[in-house]
Amino acid sequence: MAKIGINIATGSLQQPEMIVGIDLGTTNSLVAIIHPETKLPTALKEFDGSSIVPSVVHFDSFGNVEVGAAAKPYLETDPANTIFSAKRLMGKSYNDIQTHQDFFAYKIIDDNKDSLVKVQVGDQFYSPIELSGHILTALKNRAEHILKTPVNKAVITVPAYFNDSQRQATRDAGKLAGLDVLRIINEPTAASLAYGLGLDPSEEKTIAVYDLGGGTFDISILRISGGVFEVLSTNGDTYLGGDDLDRAIIEYWMGLMKIDTLEDSKILKQQLRLAAEEAKISLSNTTHYETDFAGQKLSITKEIFENLIASIVNKTMECCAKAMKDAGLKVSDINTVLMVGGSTRVPLVKNTVSTYFNQAVNDSVNPDEVVALGAAVQADILAGNNQSMLLLDITPLSLGIETMGGLMDVLLPRNSKIPTQAGRQYTTQKDGQSGIQIAIYQGERDLVKDNRKLGEFTLSGIPSMPAGLPKVDVQFLINADGILQVRAKELRTGLTQSIDIKPQYGLTDAEVEQRLMDSITYAKEDIATRALVEAKTEAEQILSVTEKFMSKNVSLLSKEELMQTAEAMQALQLAITMEDKNLIQGKTEALNELTRPFAERVMDQAISGALKGKGIMD
Repeated sequence: MAKIGINIATGSLQQPEMIVGIDLGTTNSLVAIIHPETKLPTALKEFDGSSIVPSVVHFDSFGNVEVGAAAKPYLETDPANTIFSAKRLMGKSYNDIQTHQDFFAYKIIDDNKDSLVKVQVGDQFYSPIELSGHILTALKNRAEHILKTPVNKAVITVPAYFNDSQRQATRDAGKLAGLDVLRIINEPTAASLAYGLGLDPSEEKTIAVYDLGGGTFDISILRISGGVFEVLSTNGDTYLGGDDLDRAIIEYWMGLMKIDTLEDSKILKQQLRLAAEEAKISLSNTTHYETDFAGQKLSITKEIFENLIASIVNKTMECCAKAMKDAGLKVSDINTVLMVGGSTRVPLVKNTVSTYFNQAVNDSVNPDEVVALGAAVQADILAGNNQSMLLLDITPLSLGIETMGGLMDVLLPRNSKIPTQAGRQYTTQKDGQSGIQIAIYQGERDLVKDNRKLGEFTLSGIPSMPAGLPKVDVQFLINADGILQVRAKELRTGLTQSIDIKPQYGLTDAEVEQRLMDSITYAKEDIATRALVEAKTEAEQILSVTEKFMSKNVSLLSKEELMQTAEAMQALQLAITMEDKNLIQGKTEALNELTRPFAERVMDQAISGALKGKGIMD
């Protein structure tokens, strides 16, 4: 007999549990499902007909929390206790956001520069994870109210360029809201899923997804074929979005008013920010905007606005060019350009993108809802209801470990398909070494110092053996959320150690923006540096081996040989300090040539000793 669930509060029949799709946005957030009757993705709307939940959290003096539309009016009346754009703080340290701190009307704590930022409200402190948890709770409550059934499982979207820390923070926020986060999916990829509904399975398309939201920008190039969605490349900036368009207007108006800062008045600061946001929206449809502010008339024309934001829009196009290069495609290869995010409504954005790709952009799907709709599609796939689509995502930056000389040994190159796994064997550097430190890095440069450290751990307890004998297998495993696990195993003993990478903070603005650019700009320099480091490492190894050999076998060498060897070692040591690769390699080879006969002599001596006194019949 079938069981029927009844909602005790309403007396209505409960629907079967659904996996919802959530777009946790900088400015607005949404929750969506696959409609049980139409089988199409639908954003859930309350009685007012709006699908949007403003990503705003307000705390009153009693600790009560309001989220969304109810919290938004407090942006003007109580800005110090009203949090907006919390997503821009996800996985960030104070160092990451200090140059942008003037944008926020609330207090961001600077107590520990190596840890995640916190927001102070009264005498309480909140992490971006907790703040995002409140928004996700509101979305969960909305879904349960509309669907009349418990909602405990979700797919949540993040910008494609969110690093591991930011992805982990998003997952943790979901847990705080009581959600089992089944998948973290990239926003542009989610948008492509929404767009791909109804495609002819025999049709092949290569699309560009241009996603300019409130706080982040992504460009992804995808190939859709036979229901398979393959991400070819991705690029972007985790700190560039509609907020920066607002900032351009704010700075323009402050210049007109001859105001350097509004730090002394949080209310005026917030009012000016909201006025700038209103101006941006208005200028998408008009040529002039005017408002009253603090007893003054403030105005801005569409022409001035476009001049102010031109450099910001151009930054997004630089990312587009990099993504196209990484995909190995020409503009003519792109069949469709899909626009995502409310900021794509700005005419200059739309026109610039259209000009670059030499075609009219596709904004037929509501840019505010398309990401949430795609998340709902992915949720439906995970629920086993849609088996006609397959999603292949990628990792945006290379992953590897530190090896001798501070070099980056890449195990997973950027744009590797995920989920994925890769491994490599390593060994000890010194005799009797009992542990190996595994330091994990993310980036495109040859030296680890130029990349971002994700974490480290030590594989200890390795039995005492000569250098080179232990075999340590290091495996990188990236799950479907793009989250990395590293495992190290000593093959002779079976000794194993692993770590889930949860770094303390994310990439800075400059690191995100320049990571790939630097890999190109400094390519020649990096190659030369790597060659020098490898030469120095080899030289130091042969010096160490020669020194050990000399101390153990001094009786087998003549005084002249000892002197020649000492001179060659000294020359090599001097060469190392002179930072000349060719000189180091020359002196290394000279020492090798000089000492090679010594090893042969020791071997002959050992064989002679082993055979001494042995008869032919022994």
